[in-house]
Amino acid sequence: MGDFNLALVIVAIVVCVIVFIFNVYLLINYQHPDDKNQAYFPKFVVVFGLSIALISILMLPADVANRQACKHALYNGACNLTLPMKDLWLAIYIVDALLVFFIIPFAMFYYEGDQDKSIGERMKSAMIWVVVMAIVCALLLGILYGFVGEVDFTVMHLSSNTASFPNSWEFSSSQPCIGNGAHQCSAFTTNASSEKTWTMRTTFPEYVVALATIVGSVLFSIFGGVGIACLPLGLIFSFVRRPKAVITRSQYIKEATDLGKKARELKKAADALHQEERSGSKGRKWRKNVKAVEKELLQLEEDVNLLEEMYPQGEKAETAWALTVLGYLAKLVLGVLGLIVSVAWVIHIIIYLLVDPPLSPFLNEVFIKLDDVWGLLGTAAFAFFCFYLLLAVIAGAMMLGLRLVFITIHPMKWGATLMNSFLFNVGLILLCSISVIQFCSTAFAYYARATAAQEIFGHTLQSLRGIRYLYKYNVFQIAFVALAGLTFVYYAAFGWRRKKPSGRFQLSS
Repeated sequence: MGDFNLALVIVAIVVCVIVFIFNVYLLINYQHPDDKNQAYFPKFVVVFGLSIALISILMLPADVANRQACKHALYNGACNLTLPMKDLWLAIYIVDALLVFFIIPFAMFYYEGDQDKSIGERMKSAMIWVVVMAIVCALLLGILYGFVGEVDFTVMHLSSNTASFPNSWEFSSSQPCIGNGAHQCSAFTTNASSEKTWTMRTTFPEYVVALATIVGSVLFSIFGGVGIACLPLGLIFSFVRRPKAVITRSQYIKEATDLGKKARELKKAADALHQEERSGSKGRKWRKNVKAVEKELLQLEEDVNLLEEMYPQGEKAETAWALTVLGYLAKLVLGVLGLIVSVAWVIHIIIYLLVDPPLSPFLNEVFIKLDDVWGLLGTAAFAFFCFYLLLAVIAGAMMLGLRLVFITIHPMKWGATLMNSFLFNVGLILLCSISVIQFCSTAFAYYARATAAQEIFGHTLQSLRGIRYLYKYNVFQIAFVALAGLTFVYYAAFGWRRKKPSGRFQLSS
């Protein structure tokens, strides 16, 4: 393979174009009808943010393929790599941090601003909030970087005696070194007192990436641990709790009437809150009532969808019911396949990351053997496992979000997602994608060895002063596995039960 791989550059460009088109498709199909032909800046931020998140996940397999361009070189610097991956990693994650902490909040403040105000007033209000956030973040980052922005590498000072150059080379398992003295090279017989700490200051971009990774790792260990279990089991138990038959017309009329009454009550409550907003009385009680109405509205939408599923209408009602049945069968198949991947992930974390020394490289060896079968097969499998982990994080966030006190998840619905919900979820995905990449670079260190991602995430990040102990004692990995186990037990005990709607809608027996 030559030093410059034109095919890899072409593939990277094509993938970026496909990712952009796919995200535009998602935006068009998920957006709420009220946002059509308006809110163009939030839409641009959504598409750009999703593109950065997906590209960052796919960059790790690209990093591995990029390193393979020099696999025949004597050492890493013996050839010019196809892509400048380290610079690309830093650029991607600096943009990621800017989107999460500045651009997306600005877009949300602007979108949620008072609609009666002019565009200039809304932009001014959003800019004030973002400037305050920027000042606080800049001060915090500057202080932390000034005091603890250093890496402490533990090194061992090795030395050995000199020996005359031999006339003949005679090496064996019992005599691996030159000379007839020790059966081991003198450098390996050093004692523990030769261990030293080498301190150096990291670059500011790498430090920003590291802190963003820590914030994302907290969310990742919670959402990822729950999601790795609830993603496949949720699909399987959705099939178990599926509707077995279509309800009667009388049942449909009764339930539809109840839903109509609830919709009228919600409209009155929303109108009253809007009047309070116009009068300027937007206190804590008003915000609490707004959240309550939003939650009830989401429950109403779920109840309507469930009722439509139980009683399909129109000329193609039988076709709609058949598609519903096939959809649940597809969930079963995907759930079983996902369960296999989730179990493989948990086993790999335990035997490769939590056990010291590792019992087996496991998935690392699988990817290497797949590469031997076909050059990009292992890389494709590697990309799939990384992308699946991001899907698990999103699934865990959707499951826990509405139950967490300190955070509210804006659920995404096909054809009914407002831009503030879109922006919030994009920010969450971006924040967690940093940790997903760091986690994958650690979990697949054997397969992704000598890559630019490992240089950033495998050495610098895990040696940062004050942060390295979180990685030294595997805090995030242990939390991930523990939450995955608890979620599995929860689903095994309660997942098979049919959920009772929390709203007023209850299917008749």
